[in-house]
Amino acid sequence: MKLNKLTKEEERVILHKGTELPYTGEYDNFYESGTYYCKRCGAKLFKSESKFDAHCGWPAFDDQIPGAVEKGENQGLIFGTEVHCARCKAHLGHVYHNEFLTRKNTRYCINSISMRFVPDKKGKNGK
Repeated sequence: MKLNKLTKEEERVILHKGTELPYTGEYDNFYESGTYYCKRCGAKLFKSESKFDAHCGWPAFDDQIPGAVEKGENQGLIFGTEVHCARCKAHLGHVYHNEFLTRKNTRYCINSISMRFVPDKKGKNGK
């Protein structure tokens, strides 16, 4: 599997399980239509339809692309359960359940720096 070259800050978060500061990531307040991919290996992770504003300071999704995200170590109620890319094991963020923020009752709280967004392709006449 081909892995993308990472910056020092991307390595800190993706390889060493770091976290971006809240409200600083490029996808926190971002709602375009498209797909979010793993920054390290390029695997599809989330569709924009599952993104919602959780007012937590990081991009939040209530669903993943099936099989794209795996759970890691449970870090307790405050920190949730670590999630990583199922393909390359890149650290993405954490998942929380039972917060009643969406009907799916799940919040994937993901570092923007761990993802790359690709907008949906538009057909003729911008549709």
